[in-house]
Amino acid sequence: MFQWSKKVVKSVTFNPGVADESLLALVESHLEKDPEKTFSDLCKEALWQSLCVPESVRPSPATPEKATAPAFEEQQIAELQRQVADLEERFFAKESNRLEVMERQLLQLSQQVAQLAIMVHERPIIQPQTQATSAPQEVVNHTTYTAAIPPQDVDPVISRLSQYLDDF
Repeated sequence: MFQWSKKVVKSVTFNPGVADESLLALVESHLEKDPEKTFSDLCKEALWQSLCVPESVRPSPATPEKATAPAFEEQQIAELQRQVADLEERFFAKESNRLEVMERQLLQLSQQVAQLAIMVHERPIIQPQTQATSAPQEVVNHTTYTAAIPPQDVDPVISRLSQYLDDF
């Protein structure tokens, strides 16, 4: 099979004759009407048509937009890079905001823990309460300690057992 180089230049010869001269005149007038096209583009279109290749298979004709395709691709790449940078900026701003909120919450919790520690040290949970019980022969002072816990329902079994504990 014949190997083509990347860019192949073929020549077209127009002979001095009525048919070739009229064809050349038509080509020149067509190219004047559409200055965007080149003679090469016109030849390729004619070859596609003469070889009966369907329109859907044919590549679109080269236009100035095609000539600037690398510039267009560079614009698209630059736009995508800008969008990625914008997305990163929004993501990092959001994460930074979340981090600041968590740091504030940690600071608040630390302050609350410190306040609780101060309250625990200032107010003892166990407060002494003195009870004087007099016996017929002697006076015995019992000091009992009760926790500063709100009163709860007393279980009858525990109340009976507590009498025996008091005797010890």
